[in-house]
Amino acid sequence: MQLSDEDDAFQSNIPVSLDITVAVVYFVFGICSLFGNTTLLYVSYKKKHLLKPAEYFIINLAISDLGLTLSLYPLAITSSIYHRWLYGKTACSIYAFCGMLFGICSLTTLTLLSMVCFLKVCYPLYGNRFNSAHGHLLIACAWIYALLFACSPLAHWGEYGPEPYGTACCIDWHLSNEHTMARSYTLALFIFCYILPCCVIVASYTGILVTVQASRKTMEQHASRQTQMSGIQTIIVKLSVAVCIGFFTAWSPYAVVSMWATFGHINNIPPMAFALPAMFAKSSTIYNPIIYLMLRPNIRRMMRRDMCTLCHICVRSCFCPQRPGNCCSKPEIRVRLHTIPRQNNQLPSSHSAPQLSVVSSKNYSDERKNACECLTHDPQTCNVPEAAAAAADRESCKDRVTAVQQTHSNQESVSVGHRKSLLATMCTKRTSETDNLNINLEMVPGHAKVAWP
Repeated sequence: MQLSDEDDAFQSNIPVSLDITVAVVYFVFGICSLFGNTTLLYVSYKKKHLLKPAEYFIINLAISDLGLTLSLYPLAITSSIYHRWLYGKTACSIYAFCGMLFGICSLTTLTLLSMVCFLKVCYPLYGNRFNSAHGHLLIACAWIYALLFACSPLAHWGEYGPEPYGTACCIDWHLSNEHTMARSYTLALFIFCYILPCCVIVASYTGILVTVQASRKTMEQHASRQTQMSGIQTIIVKLSVAVCIGFFTAWSPYAVVSMWATFGHINNIPPMAFALPAMFAKSSTIYNPIIYLMLRPNIRRMMRRDMCTLCHICVRSCFCPQRPGNCCSKPEIRVRLHTIPRQNNQLPSSHSAPQLSVVSSKNYSDERKNACECLTHDPQTCNVPEAAAAAADRESCKDRVTAVQQTHSNQESVSVGHRKSLLATMCTKRTSETDNLNINLEMVPGHAKVAWP
């Protein structure tokens, strides 16, 4: 029984051993890409309050690379294992669309990131005006730009079809070689999605390197001696070189083969000449996160800290499966609270200084009111630093005590037996993580059994 033209196009044209090799390589690429890009997104989430507008491009790069990994690798791996495309013509068009969309978005994001870095390093007066709104706008433009080129073959400016090696899909290279309209689409891709980004990236990072070198020479003249490059200058140089090498390594082979297939004799091009450039293009999902994870010290420090925490949890789970909380755990600090008498707002004696004064439940409302008045009118007598007696802190304390009084009045109608609740509010300065500290204390009768070590 003879195969139809469609089945013949979806049949692999490379040896089975090479197909298995391609599947293994794609599997390794997929695992590394998943780990690298999810780690990059995790680190960005952990430091979301400290993100700079330019770092939004790195997050967008990780998202597009992750989309490329999830949409392409599973289909390519299984098709390579079975030595043919398994999913039909419609899935072939979707596969090619996703590859075009996420691939162009990644390289456009790299291009925009190089421009922003150039603006910040070479023209800081204008670069410092770059804010989050500008970053979001440029990222939206990157997706629109990629969507424009990805949707064009669906509107019959160019066509999607199987690759010449048979186990993946992209642009229909045979059609690009034969029809002028399809050839113009391939030429537009080559100019606007390879040549233009290449020129912008090389020009941007060359300008950055020239500026860094000029800054170093200025420092040498000012210090009248030869100086080494600072840490930030070294990072800039490494990032610039790594991004340029990564971009050219990923996309140059595919660009060359696309021009060869469009303007040359496509029947003379071996199938492996298409398979290898496709592998290089997909490898961009690996070293994009490597570049930004390994060459940025703050991200490395955060990764090291979180990996140590994860390893600690894994060790506790492996060696103490029954009671992991009591194994390899850090020492805990316990505080014992005692009730001591108060005498006219005087300071406690020296032998009871370490103890924490807890208001008795009988005079809870009156003592709470007196405590706040003491804090407001005479902070020194209440053993509070002078900074806590500022006007803003007084108002904050009044508001919080009012809330406590309302809470207490609502809870008085509920019978709780011998237990009574005590809410202690610590007025502190505002930080990036916590605004205040609420301590819930529970009054337990003396005859109740309390487990203390």
